[in-house]
Order: sequence, then C-alpha cells, then structure tokens
Amino acid sequence: MKRVVLFRNGTEVDGKVFLVTHSLEDLLTSASVKFNIHAKRLFTSQGGEIDEVKLLRDDDVLYVSEGEDFLGSSVRPVKCTSEWVVLNVGGRRFSTTRSTLVAKEPSSMLARMFGSGTCWKVSFLVVSQSMPIGMMPANQDPEGAYLIDRSPVYFEPILNYLRHGKLVYDTNVSPEGLLEEARFFGVESLIPQLENLVSQMHRSKDLAPLGRRDVINALIITPYTTELRFQGVNLAGSDLSRLDLRYINFKYACLHGCRIMGANLSWCCLERADLSHSQLDGAQLLGVKMLCANLEGASLRSCNFEDPAGNRANMESVNLKGANLEGSNMAGVNLRVATLKNANLQNCVLRAAVLAGADLESCDLSGSDLHEANLRGANLKDAAFELMLTPLHMSQTIR
Repeated sequence: MKRVVLFRNGTEVDGKVFLVTHSLEDLLTSASVKFNIHAKRLFTSQGGEIDEVKLLRDDDVLYVSEGEDFLGSSVRPVKCTSEWVVLNVGGRRFSTTRSTLVAKEPSSMLARMFGSGTCWKVSFLVVSQSMPIGMMPANQDPEGAYLIDRSPVYFEPILNYLRHGKLVYDTNVSPEGLLEEARFFGVESLIPQLENLVSQMHRSKDLAPLGRRDVINALIITPYTTELRFQGVNLAGSDLSRLDLRYINFKYACLHGCRIMGANLSWCCLERADLSHSQLDGAQLLGVKMLCANLEGASLRSCNFEDPAGNRANMESVNLKGANLEGSNMAGVNLRVATLKNANLQNCVLRAAVLAGADLESCDLSGSDLHEANLRGANLKDAAFELMLTPLHMSQTIR
C-alpha cells in the first residue's frame, strides 16, 4: 500500500494523509468522507489528472475536486535561505542549524524534517511511513518557530548530544524520560547509552540498602502474629536504634555498620548475618540465634543475653574477633567454637556459658564472672583473667 497527501483544490490548505488501496474509487470515497465533499477527480501539483492508481507513488501530494478543473495550488516548495532553524518545543525556543540536526543522525526524525534544505511556503510536510503524523514541523508559532509538542526538559540534552556527541544532563532529569525522547526522535546512537544508564539506575536501586523508615513501615503494616522476614536484606549503615525488632528473621541479612543501640532483638534469627562493625550497645538479645554470624569489630557493651525463662542465646561459631562486649550479661550463652580473639569481655557475666573450643587468644576477661563456664578445649593463649569475681578451677574447665 502507498500513502498520499490530499488537498482540496484552490487555496485551502487542509491536507490529510490517506492510504491508497487497490483502486482509485476507494481513495475518492475516503476523500469524500474526510473533506465532506463528493470527490470525483484527482490532480497532481502540476495540474495533471490522475486516472490510474498505478500512477501514484508513495508520499505523492495530490489535489481533489468535485469535478471542476484544476485551479492551481498555493502550496509551493521554496529553497530555504538560512541554515538556522528555530524550534518551539513545548513552549521553549531552541535555535540550531540544519547541519546539527542532520550530521550525526541522518536517519532521525529531525534530520528528515529539516535536512533536505527545502521549506514549504504554506506549511505542510509529506509524511513518510516511519514518521509520526503528529510531528509536522510545518506548524509554526507567530514568530515563525517550528512547533514540536514535546518536553523541552528532555529535548535539550538530546539537541546538545547532536551538537557535540556527548550525553550531558542535569541530575534532576530522568534518564528514562531521555530514553523515551531519543526513541521518539529516532536518535539511534543515543538509545543504547540511555538503556544502559536506566539499567544501571534500576540495579543501584535494587542494591541500595533499606533505611530506618523502610523498617518502621514494615513493622507498622505487619500484624504482630505474622513473622516479619528481612532474610538476606541489605540494611547496611541503617539506624535501627531503640526499635522493637523481636522475632524478626534477619538470616543472611547485611547489617554491616548499623546503629542498633538500645534495640530489642530478642528471639531474632541472625544466623549468618553480617553485623560487622555494627553498634548494639545496650541491646536486648534474649534467646537470639546468631549461629555463624559475623560480628567482627562490633560494639555490644552492656547488652543483655540472659532470658529469665531459661532460653539460651545460641552464638555457636560466631565471629566476635575484636568485638567489645564489656559489661554484658551473657549468662548461659552458647559460644562453642566461637572466635573471640582480641575481644573485650571485661566485667561480663558468663555464668554457665559454653565456651568449649572457643578461640579466646588475647581476649580480656578481667573482672568477668565465669562461674560454671565450660572452657573445655578453648584457646586461652595470652588471655587476661585479672580480678575474677569467682575462682577459675582450671582442672575442671580446661582439658
């Protein structure tokens, strides 16, 4: 099928794009409906009458009449005298040259609009199959600027890209909006760059850590009887201080560098969670599950692990290397084969704690209560036991 642009004969300029099917009669019927006339004859812009559909070419400009002879056309192409073009995009004016619009992207919509060097004295542009009908640069404002109904915010970076070949835009401009404009104007070389940029932006959003507000929102909307899962979630650097986080599943979660001071983490699952260099001073950790968790360099001063009901915190194989647990109540805690090298356990309550096989090298246990603690097989090289509250019977606890 072909496209043609039809005008009424005479001086009226109300051209419309028509699809040409298999017969001239169908085209005349369509023209009759569109122009609200009884179309009978078709003419070329030179005045030749069309009597065979095979004579038509794609994008021909034709004139239709109700039977009268060809009266001439006021639409004439004229050569443009200026290289400069003024565009009115969404109410904002842009001045540029035709070579800018054509040189880098010769197949783009803008290049097809302004690249031929031909202007139309009475505004219309023949529309090709790949050009949206609504984007006719023939429509001009009172000052003669070509009207384009698009966003000037997104058009400016695209025009600058056509000027110097680099994508530069303000941080408040959405790359997704730029991508849609690049696709609309057919700036093909820019599309892959923007697609990668949008993809990276989405990935960074997905990987960005959740914050305090995200956790609070989850706490608000989740019923108390429903388990709240933050399993594997990235919360690195978040401030969760003084929040009630009981029973939450933080398994495999990243809590690196978090501020969790004074929070209630009782009966939480923190198995294999990363709490390295986090601050948990004064936190409640009754019955917590921290198997194989990483708390290297963390601060847990004055924390409470002892559950009056007898539920023991399980911190088996936990990494507390260099951690500060000074003054914490860790009675009955399971720290079997835990790493506590260089940790500060001064003045801690470790009654009946299980430290069998733990690495306590250079650990400071001064002033701690180790009554009935199990230290069987523990590495106590260079550990400090000064000012013990209860005597340590080495023969019973270390073998």
